[in-house]
Amino acid sequence: MLPPVRPAPTELVSEVLLHSLDTSWDALRLRLEGLTDTEYLWEPAPGCWTVRLGADGTAVADWADADPEPAPVTTMAWRMWHIGVDCLDSYSSRLFDTTGSGLSGRDWVMDAGDAGRRMEQAWTSFRTGVATWGEEGLLLALGPNWGPYANHSNLDLALHAQREVVHHGAEIALLRDLYAATSAS
Repeated sequence: MLPPVRPAPTELVSEVLLHSLDTSWDALRLRLEGLTDTEYLWEPAPGCWTVRLGADGTAVADWADADPEPAPVTTMAWRMWHIGVDCLDSYSSRLFDTTGSGLSGRDWVMDAGDAGRRMEQAWTSFRTGVATWGEEGLLLALGPNWGPYANHSNLDLALHAQREVVHHGAEIALLRDLYAATSAS
């Protein structure tokens, strides 16, 4: 369903961006309602990347420094870590010197409710930072600590973050549908 029509000619690009970010996030938030721990950790195929308890008892996301070919199927838990920590919090940390989830690297959680809350906190932190940019800040280059993306703008990164939320959010939604369909049989 499309969001309500908004009059564009008088809006600032920053306002349009924030509305678009919010619309994308709200769609994912709705699809996460009622997520159970069993669904969250469900491995739909052998060899899935997921979140596992490490030897020290902390939950960590599976990862390899070189992306495997082919890429493994990932669980909802892994995708939520990827959105919350690997994307949103890592961007917020570099751009705004803050994070929302309180986690970094491969650290994550085994509980679906906690994962949803932490992902929401990561989103809020990122979205709050983007809102501070205003019109002028959108077109500023990310800068040298972004390596090959140094000449990309803040707007480019915000749109990339939105693409990650939409892309992985759609995968989470599909996994929920598949889980429901296979559990009902």
